[in-house]
Amino acid sequence: MPTPLAERLRPVSLDDLAGQEHLTGKGSILRKAIDQGVVPSMILWGPPGVGKTTIANIIAHTLDTPFYTLSAISSGVKEVREVIEAARRQDKAILFIDEIHRFNKSQQDALLGAVEKGTITLIGATTENPSFEVNSALLSRCQVYVLKPLEEKHLVALLQHAIEKDEWLMQQSVTLKETEAMIRISGGDARKLLNLLELVVQSAGANPPIIITDDLVMLVAQQKVAMYDKQGEQHYDIISAFIKSVRGSDPNGAVYWLARMLEGGEDVKFIARRMVILASEDIGNANPNALLLANAAFDAVNKIGPPESRIILSQCAVYLATSPKSNASYLAIDEALAMVRQTGDLPVPMHLRNAPTQLMKNQGYAKGYQYSHNFENNFSPQEYLPDAIRGHAFFKPGKNAREEDIRKFLLQRWKEKYNY
Repeated sequence: MPTPLAERLRPVSLDDLAGQEHLTGKGSILRKAIDQGVVPSMILWGPPGVGKTTIANIIAHTLDTPFYTLSAISSGVKEVREVIEAARRQDKAILFIDEIHRFNKSQQDALLGAVEKGTITLIGATTENPSFEVNSALLSRCQVYVLKPLEEKHLVALLQHAIEKDEWLMQQSVTLKETEAMIRISGGDARKLLNLLELVVQSAGANPPIIITDDLVMLVAQQKVAMYDKQGEQHYDIISAFIKSVRGSDPNGAVYWLARMLEGGEDVKFIARRMVILASEDIGNANPNALLLANAAFDAVNKIGPPESRIILSQCAVYLATSPKSNASYLAIDEALAMVRQTGDLPVPMHLRNAPTQLMKNQGYAKGYQYSHNFENNFSPQEYLPDAIRGHAFFKPGKNAREEDIRKFLLQRWKEKYNY
C-alpha cells in the first residue's frame, strides 16, 4: 500500500468534505463561487488536517483548470516565476502554495503581478494568522477563508467512512469499539487521524477481525508516534509549560521548555509571537520594557531565522522570566469587555461628545467639558465613563514597584475614586 490511507480517501467533491459547512455547505459563500466558476485568489487559514489542501484540489477538479502546487518549504522565487510563465501560456491557472506563511517578502512579492492581472488564481494554505505572515499587498488581493477545527462528530464519521469504504480496511474486518484515544492523539487533524488508524490496523497483525480499542491505540502510539508533534497535543502541553515557567519567574524552566520546542522543530516565529503576548498579559506595566524587548525579539527572529534565532529567543525568555509580573492590564480589558457585553451601547456623556457643528453645540454636545491642560497638573477630575457605570474602576494596579507608582499617581489625582 504505497499510498497512505488519508490520501486514498481524500474527498473529490465538496459533498464529501468533513466539516467546514460555513464555507462549503449549500448556499455558502465559497460553494457559490465554485459553482459559478468564479473563484477569487484566496488564503485558506486553519489548523492542520481540516481540509485546506483538499479544498484546493476540489476547486481545481471542479473548474477543470491547469493546477500547480508548490510547497513554501522547498520552493522559491525561481519556481514561482516558472509557474507564472506556464500560466501565461495557458491563459490561466490555479497555483496552490502550501504553508505560504513560510514564503519571505521577496517570494510573496513575486506573486503580486500575476495575481493582480488574473494570470494565476492563488490559493495559499496556512496554519498561521495571515495578518502576520502574508504581506499586506498580497493579502489585499486575496479573500481570507477561515477553516474551523473538526468536531468529534466529524472525526468519528471519518473513521467510520474509512473502514466502510477503503478496500484494504474492508478486508481487515475492522470494528471501532472506542475512538477517544485516536481523536485525542490526532489533535483534530483528519490526515493524522486516518494515518493513525492505518498504523493501528497494520500493527494489529493480519488476523481479522480487528477491534479498535483505546488501549490498542495507546500501545501503538507509544511505540510509533513521536513524543513531540508541533501540531498535536504535545505542542500545546509544552508551550503551556513554557508560558507558565515564564509567568512563574523561573528562567531555568523557561529555557528548558524553549529547548524542547526548538529541538522538536517548532516554528521560531510562533514562539516569539507567544512571548510578545506574554509580555503584556503577564508582565505589563510592571516592566513596560518587556513588551519592547519581546517585539524586538520577534522582529529579530524574522530577520535571522534558525539556528541563530535560538540565542535571541533565549535572551528574551530569560528577560521575561526574571521581570516583575502583573496581569492588571489583562484583567482590566477583560472586565471592561464583560461590562460592555452586560450593559450594551451606553450613551457617551454629553460633555465628552464631539461637536463640530453649531447645531450639535446647541444640543449640548461637548457642553461642560474641561480641557485638562487648562488646569493645575494638566488634570481635571471629570467623569469619563457613561452615567450608568460612573465611578467604576477597571484597572487595578498590581503589587509591584512600577504599578505602586501608578497607584500613587491615580490616588493623588482621583482621591477616593481610585482608593483601593
